[in-house]
Amino acid sequence: MTDITRYIEHTNLSPTLTINDIDRLVDEARKYNLLGVCVPPFWVKRAQREIGTDKIILVTVAGFPLGYNMTETKLDDIQRAIDNGADEIDVVLNISSFKTGIPWTKIEIAKCSKLAHDYQKSLKVILETAYLSDEEIAQASKLCADAGADFVKTSTGFAPSGAKAEHIKIMRESVPAHVGIKASGGIKTLQQAIQMIEAGADRLGTSSGLSIVTSQTNQ
Repeated sequence: MTDITRYIEHTNLSPTLTINDIDRLVDEARKYNLLGVCVPPFWVKRAQREIGTDKIILVTVAGFPLGYNMTETKLDDIQRAIDNGADEIDVVLNISSFKTGIPWTKIEIAKCSKLAHDYQKSLKVILETAYLSDEEIAQASKLCADAGADFVKTSTGFAPSGAKAEHIKIMRESVPAHVGIKASGGIKTLQQAIQMIEAGADRLGTSSGLSIVTSQTNQ
């Protein structure tokens, strides 16, 4: 049976979370041997302090959640996240630029990738698949891979819908094997988690990590 814990990025990006929620997130990741935690930029430094020397990947976001920030703003988000201790950054694709068809979309991802890689950090690009056709999902996935992204990711969790297995399959077929796929948004059950992994997901971003893990343990 797949060890679901090593796929899960234990996530809390709620606007109402507090410092106690951040500390609890890290404690739970430690207790259940989860792969990582994903927190808002404001709380990266605190989460890094709580993680200490434990092998928990610290993830945060940039250009979140709409993606149409100026490139310089995204780069500043990434730099500050790295300075505060983040291991991986999930940046939102500029969907507006992408749908317009201008070259800047790829240039922006390349700039973000270079900055992250200069510090040996990983970059994931959130496509926000709810707003894209199947053809656009394939095109955007390939664009991000070609621009140096380490992962492509389905969703922010703030759009009308989140991760779908059929979209994961399209993404997996569109990028080289060395580029990872992160499913995120609406993954609440063990069955959904397994469907995403079977479709090709390498990571699962979810706020329901504990219930998913305990469901597997109780089987």
